[in-house]
Amino acid sequence: MLRTLPLALLLLPVAAFARDWNVDASKSTLGFKGSYQKEAFNGAFKTFEATIAYDAADPSKAKFDVTVDLASADTGSAERDDSLKGSDFFAVSKFPKAHFVTDSFAKAADGSVTAQGKLTIRDQTKPVTLKVVFTENGNAATLDVDSVLKRADFGLGAGSDWTDVGADVSVHGHLVLTAK
Repeated sequence: MLRTLPLALLLLPVAAFARDWNVDASKSTLGFKGSYQKEAFNGAFKTFEATIAYDAADPSKAKFDVTVDLASADTGSAERDDSLKGSDFFAVSKFPKAHFVTDSFAKAADGSVTAQGKLTIRDQTKPVTLKVVFTENGNAATLDVDSVLKRADFGLGAGSDWTDVGADVSVHGHLVLTAK
C-alpha cells in the first residue's frame, strides 16, 4: 500500500490538466459570414494565434486563448476589407487585435460541448458562447467552434452608414491540431 501511494501521487498532476495542442496555421481557418444589403458574404482572418488545451473526456479542464490580427480580415473585396479596417469598424490602427479566452466548458447529456468565454474587440469585452466539436485521433485532432456575434455589442459599424450591414455575424473556426 505504501509503495503505490507515490505512484498514485505522480499520476494526479497528469489527470488534473487537459492535453496541450499545437495549431497547424497552414491548415486551420477562422472564418466569418456577414451580410451587406441582405447579400451574404464570407470572410476569414488570415492571421491568428491560438493556445489550445483540451481533454475530450473532461472538457472542464480545457482552455482556449486566441488572438486575432484584425488587419488580416479578407472578404475577397478590397473595398469591404478597407472598410472593416477603418475607424467605424475594427479601427485596426488603434485596436489591432481581438482576443478570446475561455472561462468554462460544459458537456450536455447528449455529448455536445459548449465553451463560455470573453471576447474583446475595440476594448469592448463581452461574453461569448462557442459550440465546440473536438475530434481526436491519437496525436492529431481537429477542433471546430461556432458562434454568432452581434456586431453592435463591440461597437462595430455603429453609425447610420452601417444600417445595410447585417446585425449578426456567424463565426466558424476549424483548427488542425497536433499533440505537444
